[in-house]
Amino acid sequence: MNTQVVINEEVKNALANKQAVVALESTIISHGMPYPQNVATALKVEQAVRDAGAIPATIGIIAGRLTAGLSHEEIEHMGKQGEAVMKCSRRDLPFVVAKKKDGATTVASTMIIAQLAGIRFFATGGVGGVHRKATETMDISADLQELAKTNVAVISAGVKSILDIGLTLEYLETMGVPVIGYQTDIFPAFYTRSSNFGVDFSLDDPMEIAALLKAKWELKLDGGALIANPIPKDFSMEPEYINGLIDQAILEAEQKGIKGKALTPFLLSRVESLSKGKSLVSNIELVIANAKLASKIALAYAKL
Repeated sequence: MNTQVVINEEVKNALANKQAVVALESTIISHGMPYPQNVATALKVEQAVRDAGAIPATIGIIAGRLTAGLSHEEIEHMGKQGEAVMKCSRRDLPFVVAKKKDGATTVASTMIIAQLAGIRFFATGGVGGVHRKATETMDISADLQELAKTNVAVISAGVKSILDIGLTLEYLETMGVPVIGYQTDIFPAFYTRSSNFGVDFSLDDPMEIAALLKAKWELKLDGGALIANPIPKDFSMEPEYINGLIDQAILEAEQKGIKGKALTPFLLSRVESLSKGKSLVSNIELVIANAKLASKIALAYAKL
């Protein structure tokens, strides 16, 4: 544990007793969907972790304080403030802390704070990656660098299908990040259960994944792992349909000159609008599924 991080009592006690704890991000609260749906979803994901037998730790920054385990009141505050809360990746943390501002944590900054707090497992929707046309724009998410150096396992539904999946997987391979498919040998594409790409290792049981992670960290191989958990079948979308909407959203972003950290929220919001809300339902359900799997892996790791 680190004195720079405020850890709520429930999470602190769980860590002290070597119980299973699962980190959750806060960008989905402030930048992922409108109030009050954002708050309701955040609390629903926390409850999914509890129902699976682990302790949730929603991570964020409150008045400059790195916080592992936001209270319901703090989640409500971040949800109401919405996009007025600064979206924070690694580069933004010193500024937000120094200025004592509120911050919503991305995958990268959630991993950093989780590691400082002593939390090994983190459930999210999809990680950032290499954007399409990155050979021209150099738009590559800081999430990938964090996966290469921060000892936190990330459970997601693959990477967001607005990205270049092939280049993202090449980048992860170069950085030595294991990509593990849970009960699949095909890499999922967020809204859909499959893509044209495979995974490094396919494992069918949470205990197998926990054993791999234990071996990795005992070998002093710094960095995390990406555990790819396909979206539940009932909420998977047809690839041709969703990819068509994504292509349209990307074209609109280019026409509007939207780039950098504003790009992903714009694309996800536009896809939600074009799909008449279907993509948001899928997004919520896959986050819940990832929270459940992360809890199972955390529980297995605690037994080891």
